[in-house]
Amino acid sequence: MSASVIFDAPGPKSRRVILGVNVVGVVLIALVLWWIIAGLAANGQMDPALWDDFLEASTWTDYLLVGLANTLRAAALGIVGSVLFGLIFGMGRLSHNKLINGVSSVVVEFFRAVPVLLMIVFFNVFFARTLQISTDSALWAVVAALVLYNGSVVAELVRSGVHNLPKGQREAGIAIGLTRQQSLRLIEIPQALIAMLPALIGQFVVILKDSALGYIISFNELLFYGRTYSSPNGNVLQALIVVAAIFIVINFSLSRLAEIVSSRLSSRGPGKVKKDASPAVGVPAGLPAAPGSETAPEGGPTRT
Repeated sequence: MSASVIFDAPGPKSRRVILGVNVVGVVLIALVLWWIIAGLAANGQMDPALWDDFLEASTWTDYLLVGLANTLRAAALGIVGSVLFGLIFGMGRLSHNKLINGVSSVVVEFFRAVPVLLMIVFFNVFFARTLQISTDSALWAVVAALVLYNGSVVAELVRSGVHNLPKGQREAGIAIGLTRQQSLRLIEIPQALIAMLPALIGQFVVILKDSALGYIISFNELLFYGRTYSSPNGNVLQALIVVAAIFIVINFSLSRLAEIVSSRLSSRGPGKVKKDASPAVGVPAGLPAAPGSETAPEGGPTRT
């Protein structure tokens, strides 16, 4: 359903108001940026000597890119794990078995309620001291926390996506001989995944940003390397700005990807008719021909 069906298109006066609000917003943002930059310049933070380090190749190859690789590694593992976790427990919450449904609901609600930072600290202590994992214990602590928290969110996305499907989908599956679980696995879940794909990509942005919390347990990610490099050089603020810019570029790219996927999915519809398709004789355009009728080739008679 297009937005024009839900909302009235703005008239000339509304468009002028919207334009005025946008212009005022841009001016205010420009003034805030000018105020920040002027304040930094007044305190000597805009000195070119403090920014020159980030124009050197060694700064990127030895520090920032290494940290970025660890950040992307943790985010990739978190994304894969959270999707698998979300699918398993999302289907569990949709199960009609009371035991499976109850256990899945408790697990999902519990990990949704626990802060990510608390889980990162807990798993870091648990892996390093209890399980005595000495190799990449900080990485696995970050990944475990990201999987459990964001996987719970994905499970809720799966559940809500299936509930938002038309009831006829399940009824059609049962009508052709499928069980409720087969209908859920073969018909409803695939459609729900496609419908919630933009929301999933948005959750991937959250996973990428939350990976920076690994700095608390000295996980060697992008923020950690930025602070480690800049502390001896006295340009910590500049390093934080550069790290923030990197995150903004990556997250903006993912957000744009979500918008593209959303627009592609909204343009798909089962009721769309090809422009070059000619309807059957006596049948309005866009409607299927009646059973038993055939359309003859162009220029030939129609047989009924």
